[in-house]
Amino acid sequence: MRIEELRDVVLQALDDMKAKDVVVLDVREKTSITDIMIVASGTSDRHVKSIAQTVAFKAKQAGEAPLGTEGLDDGEWALVDLNGVVVHVMQPKVRDFYHLERLWSLDEPDDNASQKLKSI
Repeated sequence: MRIEELRDVVLQALDDMKAKDVVVLDVREKTSITDIMIVASGTSDRHVKSIAQTVAFKAKQAGEAPLGTEGLDDGEWALVDLNGVVVHVMQPKVRDFYHLERLWSLDEPDDNASQKLKSI
């Protein structure tokens, strides 16, 4: 399955489960960990868990079994690793604390800044 198709499967599952504030980040140029990172919020620990479980189930139905899941016991932050797509589902307070969208959307430092730092 192509990455874009898997992304669409995940986005449909998030929509079906009424996930809040869904953000899609293309991180291909920033890391080799994954191509696309999706961050979403759930309204409670049960909501976070059920969203993550549904994403994993729908991906498996589509032929892409998750490499792993984390955080399903606690429900504050759940992660579903689909290899080319990594999904983070968090409660709003946790999401506000970690600011993953901001972290992964930061641009690379320019060469001039790197040269200035080296000369100091």
